[in-house]
Amino acid sequence: PPGAWNSMASHLKALVPSVCPKKPAAVLVISAHWETEEPTVLSSANPPLLYDYYGFPPETYELKWPAPGDPALAVRVRELLEAGGFKTGEDAKRGFDHGVFIPLKLSFPDADVPTVQLSLVAGLDPEKHLAMGRALAPLRGENVLIVGSGQSFHNMAGFFSGGFEEPAREFDRWLHETCVGVEPRQRSERLRNWTAAPSARAVHPREEHLAP
Repeated sequence: PPGAWNSMASHLKALVPSVCPKKPAAVLVISAHWETEEPTVLSSANPPLLYDYYGFPPETYELKWPAPGDPALAVRVRELLEAGGFKTGEDAKRGFDHGVFIPLKLSFPDADVPTVQLSLVAGLDPEKHLAMGRALAPLRGENVLIVGSGQSFHNMAGFFSGGFEEPAREFDRWLHETCVGVEPRQRSERLRNWTAAPSARAVHPREEHLAP
């Protein structure tokens, strides 16, 4: 729709003040664009950028967002996940993918907050990812902002062909109610069974953008 990208950009620019009473000490991002066999963290102190998209204008491959990594936070993330029963890994060479640097370039334009990226787990099992979230919950009390970088709608064929406005609204209503309108046990149950939501597979033919 007209103005959609401007509206999204405005939301991302205002995101941190709206959710953080003070500047976060670090950011942990779970991006839709990295899947591994076990939860894996970027452990580099200075991750590069990974331009993991194709067919865009040349200037989009010259974007910069030189945020530092946080090896200590990477260790802490692994400790929490392993305490929650997960085997984990680390990657010191991979860069921040566009699920990290595109939104955070707007939310943290000065690139001055240490940032760590965490992968999704291959297979995208909802219960595994809910369990990862529970294991990582203590970070919220350590002034770490946890960001799930995805979208509530990710049917690219439908995006360009049109006709998906109402399915997107139906799913958005369900997702909003699930996240803020029910008690935690029921929320987890609904997310485990997200494919039963209205228009679920119409808006997410594959759920990698919902899982974060």
